[in-house]
Amino acid sequence: MQQSVVLVKPDGLQRGLIGEIIGRFERKGLKLVGLKMVGLDDDVLDRWYAHHKEKPFFGGLKSFMKQTPIVAMVWEGLDAVSTIRKLVGVTKGREAEGGSIRGDFAMSQSNNLIHASDSEENAQKERKMVFEDDEIYSYVSGLDTLVYSSEERE
Repeated sequence: MQQSVVLVKPDGLQRGLIGEIIGRFERKGLKLVGLKMVGLDDDVLDRWYAHHKEKPFFGGLKSFMKQTPIVAMVWEGLDAVSTIRKLVGVTKGREAEGGSIRGDFAMSQSNNLIHASDSEENAQKERKMVFEDDEIYSYVSGLDTLVYSSEERE
């Protein structure tokens, strides 16, 4: 099974959308294997957003991400990265598809509620930035047999 990292950003936390966001992933059939609230420091944010470091909005992005703690999660499932990206919607909230998290709850490009890993490689890197190995749990869920066919579980 593939894993993906999801962060609920400060705007999602302050707007009280944590339960709604978790519920959407659970209803889809993804399995939550890691969850915590954490404050991101400059070191983590510099590595997380290294691709934005030279852009004029980088300082504001870091300040925004440090306003409050974020809720960090690791979700697991078949094709978890692409499935979660579809559930989250495109970056600019006002252009995101209705039915997606951003499409239903966001209007901004930067205050867009949520981050989701964009590749399996990045998911692994991101996981190591916010989670220790012993904070990720492997378990058998009774729902696994309802969510996936026996062929898909093998």
